[in-house]
Amino acid sequence: MPHPATAVQETGGTIAPHLMRLLEFVEPDPDDVCLDVARGRGPMPAALGPHVRHMTAVDATPATAASASPRSARMETVEFGTGPVRIAGDARDPDGTREDHVRDGGARRPPSDVTREDPRPRPAGPARREPVKADATALPYRDNTFSLVTARFSLYNLGDPDDVLRELLRVCRPTGRVVIADLVRGNLAGPERDRIERLRDPDHPGTPSIARLTELITSAGGSIRRLDVFTVERPVEPWLAGAREEAAADRIREAMLEEVDGGPRTGAKPRVIGGELWFTQSWAHVSAEPI
Repeated sequence: MPHPATAVQETGGTIAPHLMRLLEFVEPDPDDVCLDVARGRGPMPAALGPHVRHMTAVDATPATAASASPRSARMETVEFGTGPVRIAGDARDPDGTREDHVRDGGARRPPSDVTREDPRPRPAGPARREPVKADATALPYRDNTFSLVTARFSLYNLGDPDDVLRELLRVCRPTGRVVIADLVRGNLAGPERDRIERLRDPDHPGTPSIARLTELITSAGGSIRRLDVFTVERPVEPWLAGAREEAAADRIREAMLEEVDGGPRTGAKPRVIGGELWFTQSWAHVSAEPI
């Protein structure tokens, strides 16, 4: 059963539990030279910065999207406040929904010390600099530049995902890792969910299955090393704020409320919590190495 999220206090601020889960999955190292590629300003540079040697942030928002009106533009890299997110199961519970493993002799690496509260965060490079404006399919960096490359909720918004993945893997060192965090659907899930996604945003590319996401990464030249798939509940209203048209948001809201009352399924598994409408998403964290 999903439970209310609680914040984890870190020096310099509070990290929401879903972001802490990703930070634990990334396992940043004090010698890492990192690149985060996002649509707009993502939260990863601030989260990773205290734990690595150098942090570079790229804003890869396409020029056409940057000049569009708020209602017609795709949303930027997803950011949620600390409070209204519920994660199904405990991220540290091996019997929960987490599928976190290393395909290297079958042993899972122990969590890094940076996943725990530490009053002495390691100094970082210029993590809070203005992000570099760049095309995610043609990054302005040499091959094998970074030991850690991240892309959070932006892979399908930055250009052709095959081209984006090839670039992320190209700039990653052979001994490094590329970490992708994105929405997924179960391999056997039906098309209902994508219908409401496209009602909210007609340009939505569709939510990939877990198998499809890992296939994209391997086809681009990556070797999957770790995988974490889990369920999150979110309030509907902040999500509907990004709808292209208010009429579309109304239709989605009505469809979800009908499902709560026993009507047709939307694929969003909506329910009312404390008088507020919530819905469910599946998130995946994938760690890969260049082949």
